[in-house]
Amino acid sequence: MHIEWTTFFIQIIAFLILYLLLQKLAFGPLFGMMEKRRQLVKDQIQTAENNRKQSEQLLEEQKQALQATRKEAHDIIEQAKQTSSKQADDIIAAARVEATRVKEEAIRDIESEKNKAVAALRSQVSAMSVLIASKIIEKQIDEKSQEQLVEHYLKEVGGNQ
Repeated sequence: MHIEWTTFFIQIIAFLILYLLLQKLAFGPLFGMMEKRRQLVKDQIQTAENNRKQSEQLLEEQKQALQATRKEAHDIIEQAKQTSSKQADDIIAAARVEATRVKEEAIRDIESEKNKAVAALRSQVSAMSVLIASKIIEKQIDEKSQEQLVEHYLKEVGGNQ
């Protein structure tokens, strides 16, 4: 194999010129673009990591908020149970008071009716006494018979009271 030195040097010079041109025109922008791409990927990875951490933090906050809401709902339910129980007790107490009032009113009404009945009975006894007196006068019975009749009617009237 025979080497042509002039051609060899021309090819080396051409290669160096081409390399310098590529270095200036292609490699610089290409490496710059690759560096920008590397930085962009690095930034996106960092942003994704930050977003993941924020998501985990928000998830934890939401879990705590949900737990607090459940506890508050439980407390509200317990308070409602206590309130309803108290209201039920109040209603029962009011019903007992009302029942006592109605009972006392009924007793007063019964007593009033009893007094009216006694008054009516007394008025009837008076009328009967007058009737007895008139019958006694008509029959003109003796004093002993008259006492027996009065005692009999008084016992009858006294038994009806």
